[in-house]
Amino acid sequence: MKSIITIGRQFGSGGHQIGVQLANELNIPFYDKNILEESAMNSGISLDIMEKHDEKQPSSSFLYSLVMDSYSLNYPSALIEELPVNQKIFMAQSKFIRELAEKGPCVIVGRCADFILEEFQDHLSVFIYASMDKRVNRIANRYDVTASKARDLIRKTDKQRSNYYNYYTHKIWGSADSYHACLDSGSLGIKGCADAIRYLAELKERKDEDI
Repeated sequence: MKSIITIGRQFGSGGHQIGVQLANELNIPFYDKNILEESAMNSGISLDIMEKHDEKQPSSSFLYSLVMDSYSLNYPSALIEELPVNQKIFMAQSKFIRELAEKGPCVIVGRCADFILEEFQDHLSVFIYASMDKRVNRIANRYDVTASKARDLIRKTDKQRSNYYNYYTHKIWGSADSYHACLDSGSLGIKGCADAIRYLAELKERKDEDI
């Protein structure tokens, strides 16, 4: 297995658990919130600030667009220092995610990793979703909250993730054409999704070799 697998996920769909299961089965590194710790150390931005802005949309900025155009072309830019902190965080995480992918196979959850790595040939992007009822049950049990509170948490978190993804990628969070595959964890289960992703990665690798 040489694939770099990125997982987008609805809140409460089990995307984190699926990523852990998959990484353990394949014996490859797994990254989710630990990306924040490594990015903080490499960028000099404090972990507290990283966590505060994690997967949250910044305010719109013409300056940001200008810098990202330069950044994507690998041009140095003195304007970077003028960026708001959440946009510096995205750039630091992007740099770290690319470095992870260059090291070899791994599983990365969230943080627009599918967009950041879309030009990597060995990359497979997957989005995990489930019905609201199943996600409410999972969140209510995990955090010991009422169904009503769980539903509110889901809606709030999904909105944050959607806004963050749509802002940075100019794609649509959760839309089928934004990923290689979308899987219903409510129907397939954690193990079933992990098995399906592994199979899809193997298929894509064989196809790439044929090409």
